[in-house]
Amino acid sequence: MARNSENNVFYGVDRVTVIIYILLVIMGWLNIYAAVYNEEHQSIFDTSQKYGKQLIWIGGAAVIAFIILIIDANFYTAFAYGLYAFLLLANVLVVFFGREIKGSKSWFGLGGFGIQPAEFMKFAANLALAKFLSNQNIIVNQQFRLKLRDLLQNYKNTLYALFFIMAPLLIIKILQDETGLAIVFVAFIIVLYREGLSVNFLIFGLLAALLFVVALVVTQISSVLITLGVIAFSSFLFIRRSRRNFIMVSLVYALAAGVVLGTNYVYNHLEPHQKIRIDVLLGRGTVNLKKEGYNVNQAKIAIGSGGFLGKGYLQGTQTKYDFVPEQDTDFIFCTVGEEWGFAGSTLVIMLELFLILRLIFLAERQRSDFSRIYGYGVAVVLFFHLAVNVGMTIGLMPVIGIPLPFFSYGGSSLWSFTILLFIFIKLDANRLLILR
Repeated sequence: MARNSENNVFYGVDRVTVIIYILLVIMGWLNIYAAVYNEEHQSIFDTSQKYGKQLIWIGGAAVIAFIILIIDANFYTAFAYGLYAFLLLANVLVVFFGREIKGSKSWFGLGGFGIQPAEFMKFAANLALAKFLSNQNIIVNQQFRLKLRDLLQNYKNTLYALFFIMAPLLIIKILQDETGLAIVFVAFIIVLYREGLSVNFLIFGLLAALLFVVALVVTQISSVLITLGVIAFSSFLFIRRSRRNFIMVSLVYALAAGVVLGTNYVYNHLEPHQKIRIDVLLGRGTVNLKKEGYNVNQAKIAIGSGGFLGKGYLQGTQTKYDFVPEQDTDFIFCTVGEEWGFAGSTLVIMLELFLILRLIFLAERQRSDFSRIYGYGVAVVLFFHLAVNVGMTIGLMPVIGIPLPFFSYGGSSLWSFTILLFIFIKLDANRLLILR
């Protein structure tokens, strides 16, 4: 078979993306070995240890990636809704037939291994969202004034798109109590913005998030409401006094007050451990570093002790002696920081960011709307995981239990990221096609 023949399964595959993927997976495997290193089982291929099991998952990921490249690209558009419905159902059924791990019933048991359907929901939601958006005329031509019917239709499309995002988010959060995996789906809203969603929604979301934090930091809710009222009243000094503007300002104030009061209500109804994580992040009250603040404090110590070049491979004392909880999964970045130092941590982050920027570049060159939208979905999911995982290990984000892409131990996360990425690699290899 000719090397450049279109019948070649690797024809058109972006080699840069594949190389970065392989580098990240290998580096992740080596860090898992360092994080749970056992002198009695020194072989990195020992399948009785996590690093040996991870090698099995890596082998499975390679097989999955090859199968994805073999399948015709049209398969992913034809079965986008079907895969979404199937995995949505799986995430409901796991509550009844799954295995309970750490208080959450979100795993299907397969012998000595477990599969977490919530991880795979990400690529299915991305496919369904790309399928729906690519079939809608949601990009508004700014040169012409919209008719009322067109405007209503545009908002209707937005609501339908939000359904594909919110349905798995609510199921995973409410039924499985997996807050970290549920919040990931919020990242898809960035995709909606790229495809024509008004920037006003993003501004409103950012302001709501700011008010949420302020309401948590300031103990006197009444003072926040009074301040918002003063800002609203003062706004009339800069805008024209009219009935319409008065109604708009009043509505904005009502929404802002609702966010503040709603924040207080939500916080009071959180689980105790969730309240503790928020308190630790915001410095509310006195944090006991031996209890609620232990994870983040030990993570900071581990990363800080690495210095610029690190202590050396397998020389990390914080990780070797289990001072850092979940050091092979949620806090795998601590191993990087302690043993590879600032230089190694920067290298890992830069590789992850380069992969994300590469995906955005590839997405923009697609002829098919479906491929472009899906590509952006992959990029925002990877960025969200990277930002939150690294952020929580250095105390900038709440600890919500979210894996570092291609690094954290676990077959479900590795396979889901592999499927998510390689579907787009396959779509990019067929970028001259117009997929429907």
